[in-house]
Amino acid sequence: MLAVKIVLTVLGALIILYLLLIMPRMFGRPDRKPHLGVLYAHRGLFDNKGDAPENSMKAFERAVHAGYGIELDVQTTKDGIPVVFHDFTLKRMARYPDGECPADAQRAEDGSYIIPGRICDYTWEELSRFHLLDTGERIPRFDEFLRLVRGQVPLIVELKIELKDLTVCRKAQELLDDYDGVYCIESFNPLGLWWYRRKRPEVMRGQLADSFRKSEGWHAPLYYILEFLLMNILAKPDFIAYNHKYRRNLSRVLCTKLYGALPVAWTIRSEQDLAENSRYFDIMIFDSFVPDHTGISLQTQNTVG
Repeated sequence: MLAVKIVLTVLGALIILYLLLIMPRMFGRPDRKPHLGVLYAHRGLFDNKGDAPENSMKAFERAVHAGYGIELDVQTTKDGIPVVFHDFTLKRMARYPDGECPADAQRAEDGSYIIPGRICDYTWEELSRFHLLDTGERIPRFDEFLRLVRGQVPLIVELKIELKDLTVCRKAQELLDDYDGVYCIESFNPLGLWWYRRKRPEVMRGQLADSFRKSEGWHAPLYYILEFLLMNILAKPDFIAYNHKYRRNLSRVLCTKLYGALPVAWTIRSEQDLAENSRYFDIMIFDSFVPDHTGISLQTQNTVG
């Protein structure tokens, strides 16, 4: 009997600890209403096979014109300039302009030439010369993007943070402090949310997460911690942005149903997915199609990740 009591006591303690670890912000939450009632175009209303590639000014213009909210990615250059770009590396999306390609450059499948290295390896002046895929679009600065949108649609700003370098939080927020529009921030890295918890608690913040084991095949302990939102005790997010394919994740369900965190879905890629997930999520981030009700004609998008 004593052994049973000990087991039950330990089990109860572990459950309480788990519930404390995943608990989002419970008090002083920002008003979520301005962020609701709109679909969010993932990296803009983009078309990687056309003239409006992802995270380009043209893709953002299309989203604003259509009345969609915008989800975008921000990271910093070598000289600390916030730019809008998803991947840490340039290989997938950036190309040399005509006449500037080194002789030893690697050739892409489409015949263009791949740019090596990472965003943080280049200054803004260097990055500004590169093209996005086979288009005339360039990598936008974050301040250029904000001037384009001018508060016309709400924004979800994903901060791209590797390890412990939180420079992008400070640099991006310096621009957002002067922005007159609705926005929130999100990141896969809980340390970014922790920065906002300390420095800008009035800003709505969200924890991005995924079933990293199933979607990426990653099994390191850190990915289990992130998948099950065990760093919420540090980040205290206001919303949970989760891969909709794994919406049944226990921690996600408890955060949204028990604790009342705002449920956000990424990335919806069909009308069927949009309909099926509408009962589980209050905010939807979409790409690869244009929802029927907009009446907009746009070539099917080509997306990765």
